[in-house]
Amino acid sequence: MGTTAQVQVGPTTIGDGGLTLIAGPCVLEERDRVLRIAEGLRHHADAAGLPLVFKASFDKANRTSLGSYRGPGLDAGLALLAEVRERFDVPVTTDVHEPAQAAAVAQVADLLQIPAFLCRQTDLLRAAAATGRPVNVKKGQFLAPSAVGPLVEKLAGAAGVLLTERGTSFGHGDLVVDYRGLPEMRRFAPVVFDCTHSTQRPGAHGGRSGGDRSLALPLARAAVAVGIDALFAEVHDDPAAARSDADTQLPLGALPHLLRAVRAVHEATQ
Repeated sequence: MGTTAQVQVGPTTIGDGGLTLIAGPCVLEERDRVLRIAEGLRHHADAAGLPLVFKASFDKANRTSLGSYRGPGLDAGLALLAEVRERFDVPVTTDVHEPAQAAAVAQVADLLQIPAFLCRQTDLLRAAAATGRPVNVKKGQFLAPSAVGPLVEKLAGAAGVLLTERGTSFGHGDLVVDYRGLPEMRRFAPVVFDCTHSTQRPGAHGGRSGGDRSLALPLARAAVAVGIDALFAEVHDDPAAARSDADTQLPLGALPHLLRAVRAVHEATQ
């Protein structure tokens, strides 16, 4: 099933039949670490022949615990994202949590991202669309794939819309991916599959979420086989030391194998 539109993110077209990589650390950490990860991502994406959009959050406003690291904040975070964008000549994306953040984020980010828990917040969606930037909505864990149509309608005026599948709540503390939802969502907009958040086990450790990153590769292969337009992955140079999503972020060194695998599946299914 084909997509209904193409979305331009900087120099990259998503929804034209190709496969794009959206990747980066869960949250912005120390500058040197972020630049090291960005450099590695650009190298691996180029080697695999895939366009890259760099992703990292300046604020993780929905952390499980009050004491969890949230990020450097809006001003410092946008400055670091701007540096990544310029130094590595790559489009960037980041989360927008409040309507008041949208305009400032759009000055730096090529693509605005709406977190899954906020995907139905009308004021937030409208503010993101009003920037004139394309918007990526992460489908809430509670939302049926067939229910994404109204989200797209709320984003009228945006330069384009992407929809991200990141797993559906499965009882307490687990997620499951229903691959039937990918072609359903693709009726409305190009679809991104988040292969790392889909392996989460929310609240598994009480004060933080757990997960199993070893499942990311098989989930990604399956999604590409069914049909997606971009693959989303959180990647870190040392996941054990990551300050967010330590159990699900992929090691930077493991990315070449994953990209070779999904590229082969994508080519076989065209």
